Amino acid sequence: MEPVSALLLFVMAMMAGAINSAVGSGSLLTLPVLMALGLPPGVAVRTNTTGMVFASAGSVLGYRKEIARELPYLGPMVVVTIVASATGSLLLLASPSSTLDFVVPVLIVVALLMVIFQPKLTAWLKRRTTAGAAAAGEPVGEAWKRPQLIAPMGAAAIYGGYFTAAQGILYMAIMSVATGRSLKDVNPVKNFLSLFVNVTAALVYLVAWAFFGAEIVWAGVAIVAVGGLIGGIGGSQIAKRLPNSVLRGFIVVVALVALVRQFV
Repeated sequence: MEPVSALLLFVMAMMAGAINSAVGSGSLLTLPVLMALGLPPGVAVRTNTTGMVFASAGSVLGYRKEIARELPYLGPMVVVTIVASATGSLLLLASPSSTLDFVVPVLIVVALLMVIFQPKLTAWLKRRTTAGAAAAGEPVGEAWKRPQLIAPMGAAAIYGGYFTAAQGILYMAIMSVATGRSLKDVNPVKNFLSLFVNVTAALVYLVAWAFFGAEIVWAGVAIVAVGGLIGGIGGSQIAKRLPNSVLRGFIVVVALVALVRQFV
């Protein structure tokens, strides 16, 4: 990998780690860069997901106190998340390259739409969560065990294991609606579950690399890992201070460049 390309990927990885910790969708910075460097979609997703394990770990470290308060209630959701994300990563491995050439750009567009319309989604969630919180009569932590939360989170984890990008936004939307809690309150759990998704998918890809020859670009993994870890631990506070419109605009531009790169 050329030095300029490596530096660009490293910077994107730091920003992705920070954005993942604060909001989600950070992989829409690193994944398009990997694809723009010429990696096939499947290879880019495997490389990005494996490296982003460390960004997720950094985010979890940053929210460790908040996560510790919720941890006693998260057992069922963790189990479902692991099984579902393993399913998603196996689906990626089973997808032919020709299919991924079509599917991955489509998923980038879907993820982009999630990022672009996040303000409207957030406003809608606030209306829903206010009503949900008023109606809930159970202890706060027990909301994490609701079937109406675990089932859609399982489906979202399949998406996360398959594609990774923008999974955090999807998780926050589902958890906020199902529990009646604010987006800020569910964000630590989002980071915690994202770590399980990325670790599970990365383990599946490692087995596929070791025994079945599935390609992973390890130089890319190392760059994303180091940059993502730094961003996840130290950059979240910076990301939280930046206007959402700036972060959103930057993500959109990078992802659009990747889409153009795919079709020219």
